Amino acid sequence: MRQYLFRRLLLIPVLVLGITLLDFMFINLTPGDPVTALVNPNELVGMDPVQIEHRREQLGLNKPLLEQYGIWLKEMATGNLGYSIAKSQPVSTLMWNGIKNTVVLMSLSIMISAVIGIMFGIISAVRPHTFIDYFLTTAAFIGVGMPSFFFALILINIGALNLQWFPTSGIITPGDGSLPDRISHLVLPLIALSINGAGSIMRYMRSGLIEVLHEDYVTTARAKGLRQNSVVMQHAVRNALLPIITVLGLQIPRLFGGAVIIESIFNIPGIGLTMVQAMNTKDYPLMMGGILLAGIMVLFSSLIADIAYAIADPRIRF
Repeated sequence: MRQYLFRRLLLIPVLVLGITLLDFMFINLTPGDPVTALVNPNELVGMDPVQIEHRREQLGLNKPLLEQYGIWLKEMATGNLGYSIAKSQPVSTLMWNGIKNTVVLMSLSIMISAVIGIMFGIISAVRPHTFIDYFLTTAAFIGVGMPSFFFALILINIGALNLQWFPTSGIITPGDGSLPDRISHLVLPLIALSINGAGSIMRYMRSGLIEVLHEDYVTTARAKGLRQNSVVMQHAVRNALLPIITVLGLQIPRLFGGAVIIESIFNIPGIGLTMVQAMNTKDYPLMMGGILLAGIMVLFSSLIADIAYAIADPRIRF
């Protein structure tokens, strides 16, 4: 286990380096650059090409791509992620200001998805081929198949515009910022971000528990006279939860991608919204800072999922 963990930790910097290199190349190969993105298109036509080239030279955009990447990598190794071209602020400051809201949104979403998915999966598994099983299965398929942005728009239309129960955007109401106010702003984004994960977990939980309920040790537990609830909760559910650990680990990349969309729709000042704004202005340093953070989060979440799986099932040896 220790050797496996050590090898994985050594591999993470190599993978992050590869991710940042590929993303840096693709970002810089797209048409345009930060200079043209920040200028009004109508004004760009009449601008002196010498001025544009001078600004590119000031920002170091006239250097070869590999040289630009080498400079970024050298500064990143010292903890300096550079300054945002569009916002003129340190990238690390912008990342820190955004990651707090994103982590809260993603953490709560994972917990909600796990609780709802596991609970409904157990209910569906112990009552297979009944009305409630078909109803929950249909709801799970809808949750998995419906895009998060479309579901978010439906929630805004019903919950915010028609019923006016929740705010349409933001993280707090200006001048308020109390806990109930923050919760009311998080309700709709959390539902939109959690529905897909809850549906996936519910389906895995149902199929896993149905399979476990037919195992010999479960039959033996029933033969000993144990109640159905005890057989299910104390014997079957624990083993059925093993695949859910892997599913939860894989939820991190999906949630991060969903956060980009959900934060943009609900105007939540997190990493997702910051990345969208950086892409609109082709803010290279800010985009690279977000990609670096996303890559580290995904790799460590995968490592944690593998370790948790080994702890939950001692039969696994790395």
